[in-house]
Amino acid sequence: MNKFKTYADIFFTFFKIGLFTFGGGYAMIGVMQKDIVEKKKWIDEDTMLELITISEATPGPFAINGATYIGYHKAKFLGSLFATLGVVLPSFIVILLVSLFLQAFSDNVTLQNALAGIGAGVPVLIFHALFKLSKKVKINIINGLLLLTAFLVSFFTNFSVVLLLILTAIFALFYTTVERRFKA
Repeated sequence: MNKFKTYADIFFTFFKIGLFTFGGGYAMIGVMQKDIVEKKKWIDEDTMLELITISEATPGPFAINGATYIGYHKAKFLGSLFATLGVVLPSFIVILLVSLFLQAFSDNVTLQNALAGIGAGVPVLIFHALFKLSKKVKINIINGLLLLTAFLVSFFTNFSVVLLLILTAIFALFYTTVERRFKA
């Protein structure tokens, strides 16, 4: 495949993901899993799990971080550029159109109902992606307890999710370091 076709494929793949995925980055995980991992085989499931982890630990939206990473993995700098443009451009176009016609559609009951239906489907996309990807995660007693604790703290308190992520990562690093030393 020549370079132009590669870049066009990257751009239109991510353009389609950006255009047809409602609900933001988490909803994109399932679509990316299906298109990028299963259909196109640009990355494998382990790399997808790493991508999710890295994208959540770095600043910026998952969609942009994920597209940039996969684009670079596929075709270096220009691949990351075309992937990022592809995933961002649909949102930009939609926001531009919405801002132009917002007043005309603000009272449209059909549009409001359609958006409510889309909003109801987003959690399904997120849980579907979570279910598929969780099959690859090896749950042991420690990371199971970390998962449960993080869920309970985030669900029942106003504790910062970012700080919670950092604390669980620090604990996991500390635990694995201590565990390796005792085994050695």
